[in-house]
Amino acid sequence: MTSVYEKYGLKQVINASGRMTILGVSTPSADVVETVKFGLNHYFEINDLINKSGRYIAGLLGCEAALVVSCASAGLAQSIAAVITKDNPWLLDHLHAAPLDVAHDIVLPKGHNVNYGAPVGTMVALGGGRLVEAGYANECSAEQLSAAITAQTAAVLYIKSHHCVQKSHLSVEQAAVVAHKHGVPLIVDAAAEEDLQDDYKAGADLVVYSGAKAIEGPTSGLVIGKTQYVEWVKRQSQGIGRAMKVGKEGILGLTLAIENYLLRTRVTGRQMVEKMTPFIASLNQLSGIKARVVWDAAGRDIARTEMHFDKAALGRTAGEIVQALKTGDIAIYFRDYKANEGIVEVDVRSVTVDQLRTIFSCINAFIAGYQCL
Repeated sequence: MTSVYEKYGLKQVINASGRMTILGVSTPSADVVETVKFGLNHYFEINDLINKSGRYIAGLLGCEAALVVSCASAGLAQSIAAVITKDNPWLLDHLHAAPLDVAHDIVLPKGHNVNYGAPVGTMVALGGGRLVEAGYANECSAEQLSAAITAQTAAVLYIKSHHCVQKSHLSVEQAAVVAHKHGVPLIVDAAAEEDLQDDYKAGADLVVYSGAKAIEGPTSGLVIGKTQYVEWVKRQSQGIGRAMKVGKEGILGLTLAIENYLLRTRVTGRQMVEKMTPFIASLNQLSGIKARVVWDAAGRDIARTEMHFDKAALGRTAGEIVQALKTGDIAIYFRDYKANEGIVEVDVRSVTVDQLRTIFSCINAFIAGYQCL
């Protein structure tokens, strides 16, 4: 039987970059796949499915309300629209064209105004919001966040991501105190976060997750939070959410994936270190490369291999090496955010031991000037 790779002329991929959208994020378990298949092959009253799956997920997570959406970006855009339109039926229908005379500023720390694959500001604008930055790129205190809030503020937005500036920024709990002091909600974009309860418990009114990253569900997103705010997000299915609707299969698949996630024994950072130790030792035998263990910059229990490529010794930049390995017969993807500094990371969570050997062989082959087999 012809494989999908052969049929469409696709490359096989070794995903050493982590759970990234550009590579399909993650691979759900067999029972989640079966649940998705069941959903595809049966009919439901969709509103009933949305409401009851949300109630079930909220019970699992110990929050007031929950809603499955099509992805984290959709959840963010719809959350912004929700806190602007609230229960105003005219504004729900005319958000795209209305000159807004209601509060629609969305305040976030300047160091959180990032591009995670799309600009945060794009999702805010899709939801009818206007982005207002608080503090500075390398600093945002509770006082600086508070100073940016005005009568035109609809919500405070907090982005939890390795893309964001980590130093000298206030916590979610501090941001919640500031937001509530001013009578506005706090929205937290926690797309790749691994704890599904912390930010809600810290005081966030809406928290948005990717369903396909840490949770390892199908392509989907999850919004949890206070009942009134989640209900306003639901209303967006008749507004901007119509272009972002999630399918029945996504709702059912993510609901089971959350159940599994809460019961699953997680692979620890220490176990990741054990897995990558022989790989690091092999890399350190190569001239021009230094490798070591580094920990996730956003504080998650994730260990990675950091490779430092010496341009003078190798005659090539880290960026050139990364690009070459992406374009080989097997496409190898790394975390290359620091390639301009000569540093590249290997995320081993989705990589087998055999694939680590392949990565080493391909790096060795490339710097030696011959083709990786």
